[in-house]
Amino acid sequence: MSNAIYKVPPAKNEPILGYKPGSPEKAELKNTIKQMMGEKKDIPMHIGGKQVHTKKVFILSPPHNHKHIIGQYHKGDASHVKLAIDAALKAKYEWSNLPWEQRASVFLKAADLLAGPYRAAMNAATMIGQSKNVFQSEIDAVCELADFFRYNVQFMTEIYHHQPEASPLTWNRMEHRPLEGFVFALTPFNFTSIAGNLPSAPALMGNTVVWKPSNTQIYSASIIMEVFEKAGVPPGVINMVFTSGPEAGEVIFSHKDFAGIHFTGSTEVFNGIWKTIGDNVGKYKTYPRLVGETGGKDFVVAHPSADAKAVATALSRGAFEYQGQKCSAASRAYIPKSLWKEVKQFLEADLASFKMGDVNDFTNFINAVIDEKSFDKITGYINYAKKDKNASVIIGGHSDKSKGYFIQPTVIQATDPSYKTMCEEIFGPVLSVYVYEDKKFEEILDIVDSTSSYALTGAIFATDRHAVQLATTRLTHSAGNFYINDKPTGAVVGQQPFGGARKSGTNDKAGSMYNLMRWSSPRTIKENFVPPTDYRYPFMQES
Repeated sequence: MSNAIYKVPPAKNEPILGYKPGSPEKAELKNTIKQMMGEKKDIPMHIGGKQVHTKKVFILSPPHNHKHIIGQYHKGDASHVKLAIDAALKAKYEWSNLPWEQRASVFLKAADLLAGPYRAAMNAATMIGQSKNVFQSEIDAVCELADFFRYNVQFMTEIYHHQPEASPLTWNRMEHRPLEGFVFALTPFNFTSIAGNLPSAPALMGNTVVWKPSNTQIYSASIIMEVFEKAGVPPGVINMVFTSGPEAGEVIFSHKDFAGIHFTGSTEVFNGIWKTIGDNVGKYKTYPRLVGETGGKDFVVAHPSADAKAVATALSRGAFEYQGQKCSAASRAYIPKSLWKEVKQFLEADLASFKMGDVNDFTNFINAVIDEKSFDKITGYINYAKKDKNASVIIGGHSDKSKGYFIQPTVIQATDPSYKTMCEEIFGPVLSVYVYEDKKFEEILDIVDSTSSYALTGAIFATDRHAVQLATTRLTHSAGNFYINDKPTGAVVGQQPFGGARKSGTNDKAGSMYNLMRWSSPRTIKENFVPPTDYRYPFMQES
């Protein structure tokens, strides 16, 4: 295992393409979307470098056009999970003993493939399969994922670079071993970049992985897997299976070689996983690493000194980009009475100008939510508020799933800061607002801190510096990513390491060296060049 430090290309954030009318990237992407929409892609599992087909297939359709078929995937069962674990363990020795710079080169190549020849395909697959507009897809599926690959290589070299001090006649060194066993990556639908990072970060550190993507992200996951293989990820290092979560969990969490889970998803699912692992802890060879990013009920607090237009813009973008299906999305806002009329007017104007529809129309700002189950859950909250005397639907509130799962961006004004939609995660285009008396700013900060069990992202808007400092201090544990005069979404790899605490996860900060360290089991090596030959110490000499 090589710990030699080579100079690697400096990590820089991948530039975001504009896709303006007449641009070559827009023409290429349009052609790719047209081609994919005309095909029916057959997507197998990938286990030990082999494509695995089954007799049980499930249809894939775009959320914005659910009657159109874009392909099918092959559903696996417990036997395929076992095969994937066996493949990961078989590939473990050679991959973990490969010099780290060789592993680095694989993922640097993956970044260049993604940002180059695979850019249009990756964007098209994310736009079609997950109903993201071109900008949301570009910043996620291409730029952020390429950033993860490149910055993780840089973070790995920094980890290896830090070595302990040594006393005279000795040499101390730190070796970063992969975990002993395999890692399970369980990934969500809403960010293609997360789906790519969760299996690749442990793999970069020498681990081998069983990866189960969300069923609603399989279409773009197949492109990620193609990039991995094209970049040179060896067979068995990352194995992609399509099974139910409980079916995979029953095999994985009872296996003696289970070494860790890299998870993004719901708090309820992660709680269940944690409990199962705890119940099975006596079975494992080592204590597993549990790294999870879960839910959020993210806030925006405006101080009376805030700029009303800036607040409204942050809410328009932060609450409704990608239909609010971000764990960091602005979901609850606290606006002072003196600013509310102005903020509301700006917000109404913004939402009235939103276009909603198919991702192929690049003028649409809003597209469909991910599936019918999500549609029904979100509209349930909206319908509840429509009938409740303690809240009013003041903007939006309409929905239609006849062709696609479309929900109009909706703003609910609550008369109680503890109202249902102010507290519960909705994960859709719904923003709840509470208007407070200006003099109760400090009281509102306490309410913000105590309202939700989550602590992922949050924002304060103020031009009064004392108010900024007060909010920053009082909301210390309310958000793992805290924003001052900015929306609570859009963390950039290498700039804002992402993660929250409380019921929002283990806060291991994706996009930083802290996350990569979780996939390493360090070994300290001390070498004594001149070993002592007498057990006696100087203090033992007679005077």
